[in-house]
Amino acid sequence: MTAIASPLLRIRDLSVTYRAGTKPVEVVRSVNLDVGAGEVVGVVGESGSGKTQLLLSILGLNTRAQLHGSIRYLDQELIGLPLARLNQVRGARIAMVFQDPMTALNPYLTVGRQITEVVRVHRGLSARAAEHAAVAMLESVHMPEAQRQLRRYPHELSGGMRQRAMIAMALIAEPQVLLADEPTTALDVTVQAQILSLLRELRSRTGIAMVLVTHDMGVIAEIADRVAVMYAGSIVEQAPVDELFNHPRHPYTEALQHCVPRLDTPVTSRLASIGGVPPDPAALPAGCPFAPRCAYRLDICQSVAPPLLEAAPGHWKACHYGHALGKMRVEAA
Repeated sequence: MTAIASPLLRIRDLSVTYRAGTKPVEVVRSVNLDVGAGEVVGVVGESGSGKTQLLLSILGLNTRAQLHGSIRYLDQELIGLPLARLNQVRGARIAMVFQDPMTALNPYLTVGRQITEVVRVHRGLSARAAEHAAVAMLESVHMPEAQRQLRRYPHELSGGMRQRAMIAMALIAEPQVLLADEPTTALDVTVQAQILSLLRELRSRTGIAMVLVTHDMGVIAEIADRVAVMYAGSIVEQAPVDELFNHPRHPYTEALQHCVPRLDTPVTSRLASIGGVPPDPAALPAGCPFAPRCAYRLDICQSVAPPLLEAAPGHWKACHYGHALGKMRVEAA
């Protein structure tokens, strides 16, 4: 786990547990992660790997779960923080862009009402001042006809415009950390590129730190500084983005890279996929959770879960296989 001297956000041994009937189910397991000022940390993995639960835990939004470990923003512990004090952090210091803006935005309230509420609560602005701030923020995220969009309801906006409204709402109180959960999902390729360009611009202009959750390795390559790969609730590899793409050290990371479409692939080729399915968090195998899908598995992988260890400076992996990768193959979907 890459440690930063004075991180804005420090997560240590975080576990998230839900109760399914009488049985506890751990959906995030012993996660350690630091986020430095101005840094973009990408969190990548298949659906169900625990990425969204990790983000929700930071803001205490998974209220039905039991959290263990530590989440610190600067010198403040967030786990167990009284709700009134936690609400002073939410939005004002750490903000979140949710996965689906159509369901995250309130369909009964105008876009302007939802954005202005943030600065009226956290900064105490008057209604007029809040509206001016909302227009300025919408213009800063390149929302066309910003003044006009304040009067509209979410269903009246396109997908890209709703996503811009969500980003404006998250940024209007000037937080230091932005949590972005699949910010380009369900958008067409052109709009995805616009949103990624916007996030890069905002980072350059404001110096905001970001935790970007996605299943898209292409998005990670485009914007992240450092990457944490999650599988079955745990981080299985973590490294700077260039190091991760050039020298993956976990078979799951390598398999994810094989699944990225390439321009030099023949048009007749079928899209690659990883064989098998992710494990049920309620019934994880005794050893490495990825072992049933792994071409490199050893006998020890079936019975002993590998710890996350530093394989090279700043490059961490949870894998018993100690040799260079290169034989992993994925199936045609």
